[in-house]
Amino acid sequence: MCTLEQRGRVFVLTLTGDGEHRLGHALISSIRSAVASAAAAASKAGPGAALVTVGEGRFFSNGLDIGWAGTSRARLGELVDALRPLAADLLALPMPTVAAVTGHASAGGFFLALCHDYRVMRGDRGVLYMSEVDIGLPLPPYFVAVLRAKITAANALRDVVLRGKKVRAAEGKEMGFVDSVCPSAAETAAEALKFAEQLAARKWDGGVYASIRMSMYPEACRSVGIVEDSDEEKRKHFASKL
Repeated sequence: MCTLEQRGRVFVLTLTGDGEHRLGHALISSIRSAVASAAAAASKAGPGAALVTVGEGRFFSNGLDIGWAGTSRARLGELVDALRPLAADLLALPMPTVAAVTGHASAGGFFLALCHDYRVMRGDRGVLYMSEVDIGLPLPPYFVAVLRAKITAANALRDVVLRGKKVRAAEGKEMGFVDSVCPSAAETAAEALKFAEQLAARKWDGGVYASIRMSMYPEACRSVGIVEDSDEEKRKHFASKL
Protein backbone atom coordinates (compact mmCIF):
# COMPACT_ATOMS: atom_id res chain seq x y z
CA MET A 1 0.00 0.00 0.00
CA CYS A 2 2.40 2.68 1.22
CA THR A 3 5.52 3.04 3.32
CA LEU A 4 6.87 5.86 5.47
CA GLU A 5 10.61 6.42 5.76
CA GLN A 6 12.34 9.16 7.72
CA ARG A 7 15.39 10.64 6.03
CA GLY A 8 16.83 13.18 8.41
CA ARG A 9 14.14 15.81 8.87
CA VAL A 10 12.12 14.63 5.86
CA PHE A 11 9.40 11.96 5.89
CA VAL A 12 9.02 10.13 2.58
CA LEU A 13 5.62 8.54 2.00
CA THR A 14 5.81 6.10 -0.93
CA LEU A 15 2.82 4.61 -2.72
CA THR A 16 4.38 1.24 -3.42
CA GLY A 17 4.16 -1.14 -6.37
CA ASP A 18 3.66 -0.80 -10.11
CA GLY A 19 -0.12 -0.49 -10.06
CA GLU A 20 -2.33 2.57 -10.45
CA HIS A 21 -2.42 3.42 -6.71
CA ARG A 22 -6.19 3.57 -6.81
CA LEU A 23 -7.60 5.24 -3.72
CA GLY A 24 -9.68 2.56 -2.06
CA HIS A 25 -10.46 2.14 1.61
CA ALA A 26 -7.24 0.23 2.35
CA LEU A 27 -4.88 2.67 0.61
CA ILE A 28 -6.61 5.75 2.03
CA SER A 29 -6.38 4.26 5.53
CA SER A 30 -2.72 3.38 4.99
CA ILE A 31 -1.85 6.90 3.82
CA ARG A 32 -3.72 8.46 6.75
CA SER A 33 -1.84 6.24 9.18
CA ALA A 34 1.49 7.22 7.61
CA VAL A 35 0.65 10.94 7.73
CA ALA A 36 -0.36 10.65 11.39
CA SER A 37 2.88 8.80 12.16
CA ALA A 38 4.90 11.56 10.49
CA ALA A 39 3.05 14.20 12.52
CA ALA A 40 3.65 12.31 15.77
CA ALA A 41 7.35 11.78 15.07
CA ALA A 42 7.84 15.41 14.08
CA SER A 43 6.16 16.66 17.25
CA LYS A 44 8.63 14.67 19.36
CA ALA A 45 11.67 15.77 17.33
CA GLY A 46 11.04 19.51 17.59
CA PRO A 47 10.82 22.20 14.91
CA GLY A 48 11.84 21.41 11.34
CA ALA A 49 10.22 18.69 9.26
CA ALA A 50 8.67 18.11 5.84
CA LEU A 51 6.72 15.40 4.02
CA VAL A 52 7.26 14.11 0.48
CA THR A 53 4.67 11.86 -1.18
CA VAL A 54 5.82 9.86 -4.20
CA GLY A 55 4.34 7.03 -6.24
CA GLU A 56 6.24 4.10 -7.69
CA GLY A 57 5.62 3.02 -11.28
CA ARG A 58 3.71 4.81 -14.05
CA PHE A 59 1.12 6.42 -11.77
CA PHE A 60 1.18 8.87 -8.91
CA SER A 61 -2.45 7.88 -8.42
CA ASN A 62 -5.18 7.15 -10.95
CA GLY A 63 -7.95 8.30 -8.62
CA LEU A 64 -10.60 6.58 -6.58
CA ASP A 65 -10.97 2.80 -6.83
CA ILE A 66 -13.84 2.83 -9.31
CA GLY A 67 -13.18 -0.85 -10.02
CA TRP A 68 -14.30 -1.63 -6.49
CA ALA A 69 -17.16 0.85 -6.67
CA GLY A 70 -18.40 -0.46 -10.01
CA THR A 71 -21.77 1.01 -10.90
CA SER A 72 -22.75 1.45 -7.26
CA ARG A 73 -23.22 5.11 -6.41
CA ALA A 74 -23.33 4.12 -2.74
CA ARG A 75 -19.86 2.56 -2.93
CA LEU A 76 -18.51 5.53 -4.86
CA GLY A 77 -19.99 7.79 -2.20
CA GLU A 78 -18.16 5.78 0.47
CA LEU A 79 -14.83 6.45 -1.25
CA VAL A 80 -15.60 10.15 -1.71
CA ASP A 81 -16.41 10.36 2.00
CA ALA A 82 -13.25 8.41 2.94
CA LEU A 83 -10.95 10.70 0.95
CA ARG A 84 -12.24 13.88 2.63
CA PRO A 85 -10.51 13.32 6.02
CA LEU A 86 -7.24 12.49 4.23
CA ALA A 87 -7.45 15.91 2.60
CA ALA A 88 -8.01 17.38 6.06
CA ASP A 89 -4.96 15.53 7.39
CA LEU A 90 -2.75 17.05 4.71
CA LEU A 91 -4.17 20.57 4.92
CA ALA A 92 -3.73 20.55 8.72
CA LEU A 93 -0.35 18.79 8.77
CA PRO A 94 2.18 20.76 10.87
CA MET A 95 4.96 20.68 8.26
CA PRO A 96 5.48 21.58 4.59
CA THR A 97 4.33 18.97 2.08
CA VAL A 98 5.64 18.17 -1.40
CA ALA A 99 4.01 15.87 -3.95
CA ALA A 100 6.56 14.22 -6.26
CA VAL A 101 4.30 13.55 -9.25
CA THR A 102 6.32 10.84 -10.96
CA GLY A 103 3.45 9.59 -13.15
CA HIS A 104 -0.17 10.14 -14.10
CA ALA A 105 -2.37 11.82 -11.48
CA SER A 106 -6.03 11.62 -12.41
CA ALA A 107 -9.23 12.70 -10.63
CA GLY A 108 -8.74 11.82 -6.95
CA GLY A 109 -5.02 11.37 -7.60
CA PHE A 110 -4.78 14.90 -9.00
CA PHE A 111 -6.77 16.08 -6.00
CA LEU A 112 -4.34 14.29 -3.66
CA ALA A 113 -1.41 16.11 -5.27
CA LEU A 114 -3.23 19.44 -4.90
CA CYS A 115 -3.65 18.82 -1.18
CA HIS A 116 0.14 19.21 -0.86
CA ASP A 117 1.81 22.61 -0.61
CA TYR A 118 4.07 22.02 -3.61
CA ARG A 119 4.10 19.82 -6.70
CA VAL A 120 7.26 18.65 -8.46
CA MET A 121 6.42 16.79 -11.69
CA ARG A 122 8.28 14.75 -14.27
CA GLY A 123 8.32 16.31 -17.71
CA ASP A 124 8.89 13.30 -19.95
CA ARG A 125 5.54 11.59 -19.30
CA GLY A 126 2.43 11.76 -17.16
CA VAL A 127 -0.54 14.12 -17.00
CA LEU A 128 -2.68 15.85 -14.42
CA TYR A 129 -6.29 15.16 -15.33
CA MET A 130 -9.58 15.92 -13.60
CA SER A 131 -11.67 13.34 -15.47
CA GLU A 132 -15.11 13.78 -13.92
CA VAL A 133 -16.61 15.80 -16.77
CA ASP A 134 -15.53 13.12 -19.27
CA ILE A 135 -16.82 10.14 -17.28
CA GLY A 136 -20.06 11.81 -16.23
CA LEU A 137 -19.57 12.20 -12.50
CA PRO A 138 -20.23 15.37 -10.49
CA LEU A 139 -17.36 16.85 -8.53
CA PRO A 140 -17.79 16.64 -4.75
CA PRO A 141 -18.08 20.13 -3.21
CA TYR A 142 -14.87 19.68 -1.20
CA PHE A 143 -12.98 18.80 -4.42
CA VAL A 144 -14.19 22.07 -5.93
CA ALA A 145 -13.15 24.06 -2.86
CA VAL A 146 -9.61 22.65 -2.97
CA LEU A 147 -9.38 23.13 -6.73
CA ARG A 148 -10.38 26.78 -6.33
CA ALA A 149 -7.81 27.26 -3.59
CA LYS A 150 -4.92 25.68 -5.48
CA ILE A 151 -5.68 26.62 -9.12
CA THR A 152 -6.08 30.35 -8.81
CA ALA A 153 -6.09 31.43 -12.47
CA ALA A 154 -9.72 31.41 -13.63
CA ASN A 155 -8.96 30.15 -17.14
CA ALA A 156 -6.74 27.38 -15.80
CA LEU A 157 -9.44 26.26 -13.36
CA ARG A 158 -12.05 26.32 -16.13
CA ASP A 159 -9.90 24.21 -18.47
CA VAL A 160 -9.04 21.67 -15.76
CA VAL A 161 -12.61 21.27 -14.48
CA LEU A 162 -14.92 22.02 -17.43
CA ARG A 163 -12.75 20.86 -20.35
CA GLY A 164 -11.15 17.89 -18.64
CA LYS A 165 -7.82 19.11 -19.96
CA LYS A 166 -4.92 16.69 -19.65
CA VAL A 167 -2.10 18.86 -18.37
CA ARG A 168 1.54 17.97 -18.89
CA ALA A 169 4.17 19.19 -16.43
CA ALA A 170 5.44 22.22 -18.38
CA GLU A 171 1.91 23.44 -19.02
CA GLY A 172 0.99 22.90 -15.38
CA LYS A 173 3.88 25.13 -14.41
CA GLU A 174 2.67 27.82 -16.81
CA MET A 175 -0.85 27.49 -15.36
CA GLY A 176 0.55 27.97 -11.85
CA PHE A 177 -0.10 24.68 -10.06
CA VAL A 178 3.13 22.80 -10.82
CA ASP A 179 6.15 24.31 -9.07
CA SER A 180 9.03 22.47 -10.71
CA VAL A 181 9.54 20.23 -13.76
CA CYS A 182 12.17 17.48 -13.90
CA PRO A 183 13.29 15.29 -16.82
CA SER A 184 12.49 11.88 -15.32
CA ALA A 185 10.78 10.08 -12.45
CA ALA A 186 14.04 9.53 -10.57
CA GLU A 187 15.04 13.18 -10.91
CA THR A 188 11.55 14.27 -9.82
CA ALA A 189 11.76 12.24 -6.63
CA ALA A 190 15.29 13.49 -5.96
CA GLU A 191 14.33 17.13 -6.54
CA ALA A 192 11.28 16.81 -4.29
CA LEU A 193 13.45 15.37 -1.51
CA LYS A 194 16.07 18.09 -1.95
CA PHE A 195 13.42 20.81 -1.83
CA ALA A 196 11.79 19.24 1.24
CA GLU A 197 15.15 19.14 2.99
CA GLN A 198 15.56 22.86 2.32
CA LEU A 199 12.12 23.56 3.76
CA ALA A 200 12.74 21.40 6.83
CA ALA A 201 16.06 23.13 7.42
CA ARG A 202 14.17 26.38 8.08
CA LYS A 203 13.02 24.80 11.35
CA TRP A 204 9.63 26.44 11.29
CA ASP A 205 7.24 25.83 14.16
CA GLY A 206 4.83 23.21 12.86
CA GLY A 207 1.79 24.57 14.64
CA VAL A 208 2.39 28.06 13.28
CA TYR A 209 3.01 26.70 9.78
CA ALA A 210 -0.26 24.71 9.80
CA SER A 211 -2.19 27.66 11.19
CA ILE A 212 -0.92 29.96 8.43
CA ARG A 213 -1.71 27.37 5.75
CA MET A 214 -5.24 26.96 7.06
CA SER A 215 -5.74 30.71 7.15
CA MET A 216 -4.67 30.87 3.48
CA TYR A 217 -7.29 28.35 2.37
CA PRO A 218 -10.27 28.88 4.70
CA GLU A 219 -12.97 27.67 2.29
CA ALA A 220 -11.01 24.54 1.37
CA CYS A 221 -10.31 23.77 5.01
CA ARG A 222 -13.93 24.20 6.02
CA SER A 223 -15.02 21.98 3.14
CA VAL A 224 -12.93 19.06 4.44
CA GLY A 225 -14.08 19.56 8.02
CA ILE A 226 -11.29 21.68 9.51
CA VAL A 227 -12.29 24.52 11.81
CA GLU A 228 -9.04 26.24 12.74
CA ASP A 229 -9.63 28.16 15.93
CA SER A 230 -6.34 27.50 17.65
CA ASP A 231 -3.25 25.34 17.81
CA GLU A 232 -5.23 23.18 20.23
CA GLU A 233 -7.72 22.34 17.48
CA LYS A 234 -4.87 21.19 15.23
CA ARG A 235 -3.35 19.08 18.01
CA LYS A 236 -6.73 17.48 18.69
CA HIS A 237 -7.09 16.66 14.99
CA PHE A 238 -3.93 14.57 14.97
CA ALA A 239 -4.27 13.24 18.49
CA SER A 240 -7.51 11.58 17.40
CA LYS A 241 -5.57 9.65 14.71
CA LEU A 242 -2.91 8.24 17.06
